[in-house]
Amino acid sequence: MTSQPETSNRAAIWFILATILLDAVGIGIVFPIMPDLMQRVGAISTADGAFWGGILMASYAAMQFLFAPIIGGISDSLGRRPVLLLALVALTIDYIVMALATTFWWLLLGRILAGIAGATYITATAYLADISKPEDRAANFGLIGATFGIGFVMGPAIGGFVASFHLTAPFWLAAAFAGMNVVLGIFVLPESLAPEKRRAFRRRDLNPFGSILDAFKLPGLLLPLLLIFLFEFANMVYPTLWAFWTREVFGWSTALIGLTLAAYGIAVAFTQGVVMRFLIPRLGEYRTLIFSVICAIVALFIFGVTASAYVMFAVILIAALADMAPPTMTAMMANMVAEDRQGLLQGVIASLGSVAAVIAPMVVTWIFQIFADAEASIYLPGAPFLFSGGLVLLIFPLFLKLGR
Repeated sequence: MTSQPETSNRAAIWFILATILLDAVGIGIVFPIMPDLMQRVGAISTADGAFWGGILMASYAAMQFLFAPIIGGISDSLGRRPVLLLALVALTIDYIVMALATTFWWLLLGRILAGIAGATYITATAYLADISKPEDRAANFGLIGATFGIGFVMGPAIGGFVASFHLTAPFWLAAAFAGMNVVLGIFVLPESLAPEKRRAFRRRDLNPFGSILDAFKLPGLLLPLLLIFLFEFANMVYPTLWAFWTREVFGWSTALIGLTLAAYGIAVAFTQGVVMRFLIPRLGEYRTLIFSVICAIVALFIFGVTASAYVMFAVILIAALADMAPPTMTAMMANMVAEDRQGLLQGVIASLGSVAAVIAPMVVTWIFQIFADAEASIYLPGAPFLFSGGLVLLIFPLFLKLGR
């Protein structure tokens, strides 16, 4: 007979995944319209729009860097449920602001608000860490990635279709999805962190640099935290430039861009929901991680040089396998810290990812501006992918050291 706690945990996992699915749809629904949205607020060319789109992503990431460890620490102190619900309310407001925006600065304000409240993924990951056995954490974290993948199948496809009615329609739909999350959470979501397992929130927790330094001092976390930061830095080339790169190289419409993002989402959902759960019990977390990093190097270099849509669709499968690396590293680190540090750890991981997301869009859009210019001495729109592939190749020997 199934025990009550196991049944409750299973229901909580399904609810968290449903929440992340709706949130991912709300995020992915915006991606296909980014080039047109930048033109709406004054961008002159595709390269110019990519640069200003990078500014938006960097502002979102900067706010996450500042607030992710704080939010993670608050969830360790007050519990996961209230933090998660408040974050979803703020995301609902953010999408409404972006729907009403007619200037770049209003869009920037919306991204800043979303960055401050961007605790959905952080708190959900800590929630799963609370209710998962150590040996199940990697697979459960993979389910989060798979759910995001399904959301990215639905989100871009819906966004590309809905935008044909009005450019701002995807934002209103995303606001509706986020609002649904809030209502569901109020009635269904239980608390995962028992009061006796909580820790006091300290003044030091308000300092993101202090939280990161605290995490780096935990035994064995220095190298994996450094590697997840650099890997996420390289991987930022995809969300930052995909719509602009496919528009420049293939001349695709918003609907076709949404189709490629949907294809990528299907591949990620399959690899993280099925492949990870097959590989980790057989290869272990370390070998699965190394395989994923090799896939990342191969995919980035091929994207950097290809001008064939057929090759691009084939390589999406390899790129999706590379996305097993972050949840695998996250699980490895989660198994190294105590329960009252899970929120802090997930906040620091998110914060480091945000630092990467502040810097990387500025770097890769600058490279894209240079090499996507038709009048440039070297016309190579895929140059940012080559840069990212070179970075992952450079740090590959450090990944091999994790086996020790």
